[in-house]
Amino acid sequence: MSNQATYLAIGRIVGPHGVRGEVKVKVLTDFPERFDVSSRLLLEGEAVQREVLSARPHKGMLLVRFSGLPDRNAVEALRGKYLFIDRDEAMPLEENEFYEDELVGLRVETMAGAYLGELAEVMWTGANDVYVVRRDKSEWLLPAIADVIQTVDLDAGVMRVTLLPGLLDDV
Repeated sequence: MSNQATYLAIGRIVGPHGVRGEVKVKVLTDFPERFDVSSRLLLEGEAVQREVLSARPHKGMLLVRFSGLPDRNAVEALRGKYLFIDRDEAMPLEENEFYEDELVGLRVETMAGAYLGELAEVMWTGANDVYVVRRDKSEWLLPAIADVIQTVDLDAGVMRVTLLPGLLDDV
């Protein structure tokens, strides 16, 4: 993801849908109204914002059409690209709430300082978020609950956790 300091990712294009220029978007925000018609979003790799022409729910995602992208050929290359808003337009968060792009890349350690890996992805499960932590070729899932996540220090780039019994026995 680029432009992290200036922009906030609110969605990721999964791929094209149909032949009229719609794209399937995985929403990365708790504020889906960001995709309302006439909203202006920045596509990763572009310098100019595009207007949302239409948006509708579809199988847990949104189908979105943008100005200047009239057909499937025009949107095919957008697969995997992020959609951004200006960070200044971000909704304020409560204490101990973070935007996904602030968490991805954090070093994950136990409270004793043992390195577990890097936070690679945030999965939304409904009950609570789950953090995907990668180290070398291994991957662990950490529930984003208060019993596990003890501190998040964005300035230091570190998340400190308490491992519940059985969570990561091989660490």
